[in-house]
Amino acid sequence: MRFHILTLFPEMVLQGLHSSIIGRAVQNGILTIEAVNIRDYTTDRHKKVDDYPYGGGAGMVMQAQPVYDAWKAVVDKAGYRVRTVYLTPQAPVFCQAMAKEFATQQELILLCGHYEGIDERVLEEIVTDYVSIGDYVLTGGEPAAVVVADAVARMVPGVLTNAESGHTESLEGNLLEYPQYSRPEEWNGRRVPPVLLSGDHAKVDAWRREQSIRRTIERRPDLLADAELTQKEREMYL
Repeated sequence: MRFHILTLFPEMVLQGLHSSIIGRAVQNGILTIEAVNIRDYTTDRHKKVDDYPYGGGAGMVMQAQPVYDAWKAVVDKAGYRVRTVYLTPQAPVFCQAMAKEFATQQELILLCGHYEGIDERVLEEIVTDYVSIGDYVLTGGEPAAVVVADAVARMVPGVLTNAESGHTESLEGNLLEYPQYSRPEEWNGRRVPPVLLSGDHAKVDAWRREQSIRRTIERRPDLLADAELTQKEREMYL
């Protein structure tokens, strides 16, 4: 899968996405992550990409022309209109289901805004999806692009070394992940739950399922409406 991140600050996204698991996947050729510098596509000799907003108001607005030309360079190279995601707080909040859907794409463009945003006309022309990572405002879309790219990349086959890791973690089936433990068996007076030491895989699976449901009830009850629960589980826990 190829990620194309349109940004004014390439170093912000590349530093975050060329290390750890994602960096390893890039080195192994499973992923390609390209930061496209929008400034390279401005016609202004001073590399200016913003201007004052029509109608007045504080701040500056990114101009349509350099954004469009940066986007078109990616699309022309790909040979088709690549799905284009604009990171903005004025959008549905990003979730695991979105990550899975985006991961089915061969290529994905992530567009990072800055200043007071981007000229609406180019957004209407190129954007296919509007995505927020939360109800707060950042100085630019770069941190959000890193979050989305990381979450999507993990869903690409071959990125995770353990084939099950992407299917047994938090938010799978709209439930939070069960508690995890490692050695030693006792630490600071706290012991590992005996069932995890029993060697009985059926009991371990049942315990983990129960803990996953209970943790979701305690920490994220908003997820339960769409959680994948059996009728018996709903009667028992809800």
